[in-house]
Amino acid sequence: MRTFDCVLVTGGAGFIGSNFIRYLLSREEFQGKVVNLDALTYAGNLESLTDVQAAYGGERYVFIRADICDRAAVEGVFAEHAPDAVVHFAAESHVDRSVIAPADFVRTNVLGTCTVLDAASRAWNGRQAVLFHHVSTDEVYGTLGPTGAFTEETAYDPRSPYSASKAASDHLVMAWHASYDLPVTLSSCSNNYGPYQFPEKLVPLMILNMLENKLLPVYGDGKNIRDWLYVEDHASAVWKIVTEGRIGQKYNVGGGNQWENIRLVRALCAEVANQTGVGASDLEKRITFVKDRPGHDRRYAIDSSKIRKELGWRPSVSLEEGLERTVRWYRENAAWVDHVRTGAYAEWISKNYGER
Repeated sequence: MRTFDCVLVTGGAGFIGSNFIRYLLSREEFQGKVVNLDALTYAGNLESLTDVQAAYGGERYVFIRADICDRAAVEGVFAEHAPDAVVHFAAESHVDRSVIAPADFVRTNVLGTCTVLDAASRAWNGRQAVLFHHVSTDEVYGTLGPTGAFTEETAYDPRSPYSASKAASDHLVMAWHASYDLPVTLSSCSNNYGPYQFPEKLVPLMILNMLENKLLPVYGDGKNIRDWLYVEDHASAVWKIVTEGRIGQKYNVGGGNQWENIRLVRALCAEVANQTGVGASDLEKRITFVKDRPGHDRRYAIDSSKIRKELGWRPSVSLEEGLERTVRWYRENAAWVDHVRTGAYAEWISKNYGER
């Protein structure tokens, strides 16, 4: 098992990054320092790490506000903190927004990844007791028919500016491994859900619309299928790969929960009804099918057999349990939701979609 003294987490104020930092610092086997590098765009929120700052701030947790495309800033982090591992979450990640503003996704996901890779390679200068772990997505594989699942050998076939930019970043990571002997690992995960997820994503959007008596917009016929993974299970998989995964290898991480979107929305209706006393049928009446988005892949399914067999990882939270936890979290954290909906996010929505 590999051990590290300082882990640089890019995008650590985002949904998955903040949950990973919380998970990592809670691990008894990790006694090192975490450096969180985040630009705090609209989807980054330090309130997601208030408890971490209170418990570990100073000696074991440091936050640095910087853009991963800023070469001087990234190189400065390596010079000051000497991380021996990078876990690279930072990315523009919303498909709808990538259709509207593709250049933003190319800049962050491609140029930003290149900048961090280059800084790590130069700072480590051939060292091998280091690691660059890149977090990717199953969307790089494109879409599936009614059967089959994505494996690590599935050919890339991205269908949106988002997935194309992530595919490009994946290739850069493997190119740095081949060209500069940089120790790397890579993971592609299925759809995450859980606490601290930004409200534009499907699960929190539906929960909040139910709680606020709004319509529940579902793309197309609602039969697009996704594999759902609770965010804490994803965090445990990433750390498993970082500490035990084979160098130069890619691991698919899925929850084994392949559900149609409409089935997921109805399950959320039932869970919100269970927790609030509102009738599930009344909530379901708000479901509204809307025009499908461009490039909407029909089905994703992840084959996680490699990480299960090689590293012994398995998800620990069922979808039903995860949805119960998630609904409860959003009900109990209205202040967090209100805060992230204001400021930069509100400005972006107004600029690109008009008033809502």
